[in-house]
Amino acid sequence: MNNNEQDNTKYDRHGDGGGHASHTKAWIEAMRLRTLPVSVAGVIAGCGCAAYYGGFNILPGLICLLFAIVAQVASNFANEYYDYANGLDKKGREGFRRGVTEGDISPKAMKRATYILLAIDALLGCSLIWWGGWWLIAVGIAVLLFALAYSTGPYPLSHHGLGDITVVIFFGVVPVMLTAWLQTGSWDILPLALPLSVGTGMLAANVLIVNNYRDMEDDEKVGKHTTVVMFGRPAMLTVYMTMGIVGTFLPYPVLIAGGTVNAWWLLLPLWGSVGYFLLGRSISRLRGAALNPMLKHTAMLMLVYTVLNAVMMSIC
Repeated sequence: MNNNEQDNTKYDRHGDGGGHASHTKAWIEAMRLRTLPVSVAGVIAGCGCAAYYGGFNILPGLICLLFAIVAQVASNFANEYYDYANGLDKKGREGFRRGVTEGDISPKAMKRATYILLAIDALLGCSLIWWGGWWLIAVGIAVLLFALAYSTGPYPLSHHGLGDITVVIFFGVVPVMLTAWLQTGSWDILPLALPLSVGTGMLAANVLIVNNYRDMEDDEKVGKHTTVVMFGRPAMLTVYMTMGIVGTFLPYPVLIAGGTVNAWWLLLPLWGSVGYFLLGRSISRLRGAALNPMLKHTAMLMLVYTVLNAVMMSIC
């Protein structure tokens, strides 16, 4: 019997680790609620883009929102299970408590929950065929596969410095473009949707950078090659602040060129850029668990900026 099988037997006998921390609390922690603003922000940005082109439609927008949230939770569950299964997690790590590694949740239960959520998400995605057509099945399959490929498979993306670009694509480009297109049914959105989606992806990737910045030593020990491990903390902190500034300003040349946005609206991305700069300064002085609030602040700054930006686009 291998180690994982022994662990599963132990959990089965003692009720999924319920004798440790609160079982419900452990599952809530595994959902990583602090980072869920990342998936919410992408859909909100897409809704703002659709509203800018006069095509806002609340029902497909809500389904896109649910799809994005469930996909992120499933990805978080998969990350926790497969990092444990591959021996990449250890007890007492600096980051948020890992329920499987710490003994609060059984590996079997976490794996089962991951695939149940992926199945639920597949059904949600199929409902969008009504607005977008059958080709959306291919998009949905890609999203669900990458939710797993981030942490597992023959070449786990997050273990080889590809986590950041994956986040830009699947938390920026895909949700923004898809949400806007499903509501408008037109690719006339492309001039604004493209820079908006890339900018949104950059802001989402900043959340991952903070996570990997915190976990650099732990990741290095187990051979997990995140971009922070590969390029070092100072370089990635510069990337963090640069993407915060570029990401907030990226859609504005198109908005201003369209003649529907007054110059004073530039105060919004300016405010966002200052926020990322100040957070970057704070991050540079912190290590370990002290960085956990910075991760939450980075996610919330992205969400607040995105909501305000969407409101602005909807009233232009």
